[in-house]
Amino acid sequence: MKKTIFAGFGGQGVLMMGYVLAVAAMRDGREVTYLPAYGAEMRGGTANCTVAISDEEIFSPVASSPDFAVIMNNPSLAKYEGTMKEGGTLFLNSNHVNRTIARDDLASIAIPAVDISRELGSERIVNMVMLGAFVTHTRMMSLDSIKNGLSEITTHTKASILKLNYQALDRGAEYILKGCAQ
Repeated sequence: MKKTIFAGFGGQGVLMMGYVLAVAAMRDGREVTYLPAYGAEMRGGTANCTVAISDEEIFSPVASSPDFAVIMNNPSLAKYEGTMKEGGTLFLNSNHVNRTIARDDLASIAIPAVDISRELGSERIVNMVMLGAFVTHTRMMSLDSIKNGLSEITTHTKASILKLNYQALDRGAEYILKGCAQ
């Protein structure tokens, strides 16, 4: 079983990242739990979700000691760094996370997701850049599975917006494959 926390401010697409991952994993025949949580103020407040993916039945949705964390801002890093499993990996949106991690038993991958999304023409796709980088590095599933999950849950989205999200997923993946992550 692999446990992941996605965390950031409301409005950064944190819950969407987790939901897309969960739906894609379900469609791939895996056992999944998805547990969203967000502050009362939503946009601008804190938001996080936990996703557990396994080949066997999952008995608890709580992701204590997660293997991975996708961190979108400094407050989320402060909150979740200490909860990580030894040897875990943090995926950091380096445009909003400007401090180094304190634990030497964790790996970190810095992705300039805002810069990449701006190059594509919209800061609203930062989450998909991060998700593309995350699934490419972890190899939990294919990028095609993620794209299928995204298209399934966004059936009423304009084709142009879906295409932009696919481009963001691809660019996040390319960032990892080119070895640009620090």
